[in-house]
Amino acid sequence: MTLALRTATTILPVDDPDRARGFYAETLGLPHRGKAEDGSDLFGNADGPMLQLMPVKDGKHSEHTTLSFEVTDIERTVQDMESRGVRFQDYDLPDLKTDHHICSTEAEKCAWFMDTENNILCIHERLGTQAEYQL
Repeated sequence: MTLALRTATTILPVDDPDRARGFYAETLGLPHRGKAEDGSDLFGNADGPMLQLMPVKDGKHSEHTTLSFEVTDIERTVQDMESRGVRFQDYDLPDLKTDHHICSTEAEKCAWFMDTENNILCIHERLGTQAEYQL
């Protein structure tokens, strides 16, 4: 068995499951697949990657990007998401600068935002040709 052929599930911690479910289903438009046995919410398409929102009591969240969605037109996607209430982060650091919420490198463009539970999310658009990842 190779993991490359298996469906992956990203598990994100959430403080308020109802608020998080609304954000992912309504604001981001992800298909809600129901609840897992433990009561956590599941999102995703039938045969694709899954997202599981797991309620936590300690409020601990990662300090780095936890999930990134690949898009084909990041500028249009940023505008569309902003119109639905998503607030993007702007950075002006030595190694990371955004212009209209978007950071551009030779390989990709990225824009970061936070969900209602303080998880850092990203949208990215690949540019040119990138080397393929191999496991």
